[in-house]
Amino acid sequence: MKSFFRRRAIRYPLIIISLLGLIAAVLIFLLNFWAGLVFTIPFILAVGFAWKLEEQTYVETEKHIESLSYRMKKVGEEALLELPIAIILFNEKHLVEWANPFAASIFGKETLIGDELFHLSETFHSILKNEEQDTPPMKVGKSTYKVVYRPEEKLLYLFDITDKVSIESLYYKDRTVLGIMLIDNYDELSQTMDDSTRSHLNSLVTSLVNDWATENGIFVKRIASDRFMAVFNEGILSKLETAKFTILDDIREKTAKQNAGLTLSIGVGTGSASLTELGELAQSSLDLVLGRGGDQVAIKRTDGKLKFYGGKTNPVEKRTRVRARVISHALRDLIQGSDKVLVMGHKMPDMDAIGASIGVQKMARMNNVKGYVVLDFEELDGSVTRLMDEIKGNDELFEQFIDPETALSMLTEKSLLVVVDTHKPSMVIDDRLIGKAEKVVVIDHHRRGEEFINNTMLVYMEPYASSTAELVTELLEYQPKHEKLTKLEATALLAGIVVDTKSFTLRTGSRTFEAASYLRTNGADTVLVQRLLKEDINTYIERSKIIETVELSPSGIAIAKGQDGVAYSSVLIAQTADILLTMKGVVASFVIAPRADGKIGISARSLGELNVQLVMEELGGGGHLTNAACQFDVETVKEAEDLLKAAIEDKLERGK
Repeated sequence: MKSFFRRRAIRYPLIIISLLGLIAAVLIFLLNFWAGLVFTIPFILAVGFAWKLEEQTYVETEKHIESLSYRMKKVGEEALLELPIAIILFNEKHLVEWANPFAASIFGKETLIGDELFHLSETFHSILKNEEQDTPPMKVGKSTYKVVYRPEEKLLYLFDITDKVSIESLYYKDRTVLGIMLIDNYDELSQTMDDSTRSHLNSLVTSLVNDWATENGIFVKRIASDRFMAVFNEGILSKLETAKFTILDDIREKTAKQNAGLTLSIGVGTGSASLTELGELAQSSLDLVLGRGGDQVAIKRTDGKLKFYGGKTNPVEKRTRVRARVISHALRDLIQGSDKVLVMGHKMPDMDAIGASIGVQKMARMNNVKGYVVLDFEELDGSVTRLMDEIKGNDELFEQFIDPETALSMLTEKSLLVVVDTHKPSMVIDDRLIGKAEKVVVIDHHRRGEEFINNTMLVYMEPYASSTAELVTELLEYQPKHEKLTKLEATALLAGIVVDTKSFTLRTGSRTFEAASYLRTNGADTVLVQRLLKEDINTYIERSKIIETVELSPSGIAIAKGQDGVAYSSVLIAQTADILLTMKGVVASFVIAPRADGKIGISARSLGELNVQLVMEELGGGGHLTNAACQFDVETVKEAEDLLKAAIEDKLERGK
């Protein structure tokens, strides 16, 4: 269809005007010749000029359109061929049918016609598969390109965004990062030092921190006797992560030579432009590090993601019982302000979880408040089953054990829920109780992980402790004394300590023996403990079959596996890992086996050279430096083994 201009519509009014003028001239001539002549001559001149102007305008405009059309066509061709935007057309077989010269130059070729897209870049495969219009940047050589895909036209645009990415990288590298550095045990150690020794130690620590800061371009200011504030940027943070925060090792090793043995904890906040938010993130990270035993770095971002570095040493036992007394009194007040106390441990409970639960239930009774232990009776096995058989013989105590459904129906706004031997919502017997409870207390001896129960009123986490049963025993000592522990209650608590310390051989401190002594004074039966922990012949044989599969690496890491399709108890898996660790040449042991709940479980043990807690956290679990575990949903033991080996290799490469 011709355009409005090319139809020359202006001629129609001119024709009408000309005809009307002609008729008027004729009429005037009939009336008066001279009047008609005076009218006709100017009219003819005016109409003639109008027709000539119309013709001239049309011709000039036509020339302008032709010139503009030619220029637009030339510009379009130049845009396709010369602009730094790659354009690629391809067919159903993903072969390039046409590409502009810039596209060919990107891939270092004279022409791309006939080449297969996927041979040019693997990125094209994911783009075409997902049919995404906006895709992540694609790297080609040293340049970065934004790819826009138009599936209807089978068309790809590649925009060079190398400079933009470079500027973004510089921006992110220059963002401010705040760090809070705490000398973990400074106050305790410095109390016994004379002024000269304390001054020398202060100078040593300050010198080490300042040298490290100067070397890495960090501003550090000492804000207290045991605290430093550090200000740097994300570019420096990246370098520190690559170097694994060498300041941790320097402080630990060089103060150890001075018989001080100080360690450093660092909380880092990053990912925000707000200094207030960075400060809150840094403090939160430091609290998390201290909850994990110190001698570590925690890096927390605004999206909640966490990274940990360090953690090479076992947490040091505290030298004062003040905290235990303060926590015990706080817990007593919470109990007395509740209508009932519900105590819940982790899934597949062990002796420590059951013993600690019984201890907290006893605290409730000491404060004249009803206490109940929440237990899934279908998840019991091994020594826990034998303990429950003993408890069934004590009607008064057994009546305090209830299932999760009963607990849910009993829970009110005034009820207190105490979670023992775990701090992860996914690990508790029934997480519905956590969601419904208004008042929650957590008592645990594991190092704090990323997953944590929110909205708690009181948290008592001491990674230095041998077991949760030890912590609960200490709390019991500061409760009202009108009702004492019974023999069975004391025995259950002692059994929890014995199991978690492997009969007082691992993770034991002076406080562990003090707690055991208190329980023994209250009638704990060591013979009954041994009877509860006895195993049958079939279990021994089953464990031996797992040990037969062990693979020992040159670095001393032993991995043993159970059979697919066979359900192994968590206790058996843990015991097997313990036994492997006693073998010559083994520095860390891992046992992988299917569990009764359908998951694949891994139990990990170490002598301290490898932090098995960090390995298990990589797989979604947790624990201690020398004792950890995890469970995850995979189909076979082989899949779990591959994931485990990848996690171990990653930690070894990162020097952890």
